[in-house]
Amino acid sequence: MERWQNKVAVVTGASSGIGIAIAKDFVKAGLQVIGLARRKDLIENIRNDLPADKRSHLTAMYCDVCNIESVNQVFDTIIKEFGGIDILINNAGCLKEGQLCTMDPGVIQTVLNTNVMGIVACTQHAFKSMRERNFNGHIINVNCIAGHAVLPGIPQQLPTTNIYSPTKYAVTAMTEIYRQELRELRSKIKISSISPGFVDTDIVFDGLRKTLDECMLRPEDVSNAVMFMISTPPHVQIHDMIIKPMGEIVQ
Repeated sequence: MERWQNKVAVVTGASSGIGIAIAKDFVKAGLQVIGLARRKDLIENIRNDLPADKRSHLTAMYCDVCNIESVNQVFDTIIKEFGGIDILINNAGCLKEGQLCTMDPGVIQTVLNTNVMGIVACTQHAFKSMRERNFNGHIINVNCIAGHAVLPGIPQQLPTTNIYSPTKYAVTAMTEIYRQELRELRSKIKISSISPGFVDTDIVFDGLRKTLDECMLRPEDVSNAVMFMISTPPHVQIHDMIIKPMGEIVQ
């Protein structure tokens, strides 16, 4: 982890759940962390709870990854104020209840923009920064088991996850496309995907939470795996890591 001391890590969706856990662990490890979210105030609250000597290592910035102008603006600010991006965690994600047959297409578009196009926009900025500085950084996409198998939903009930699994399948494919592109560009920038099972965060519906019966990962479990990913030596790249809670009912 020595190579990451005082390096700049950007974490999207850093206002809750997995994003907060990763931001905290990065700060503890000595990185300079920029947490991006629409709910910037929640990140600021987390910073105030950190030890006094660590608070300057976490910066909260507003960003709506659905909005390309918002993404462009915040990344331009990061480059100007911090000099570059060394690690990018594409964590921002969105799930809306409903059925593809009937739900508002505008809501579906929001999920697509958050889970797919948000990653594309943020990754382009991070790659450009790493490439221009000739720095072998690391980009990690927070994926989901839904990117490897369509979630079955609650037994004997109408499925409610709609476009979510297709967006996560896209993340699985995109990670491989990035790997191939970086290889052909002779780049040593690492690209990884982490696919957790159900995690105890706000994204889990109440009905599904009851079905899971608390058989869920904690956000800290995912963050621990991310810390392992970035600690690997230069010749090792973890392409995709699937992590599940013991006894999870999803195949």
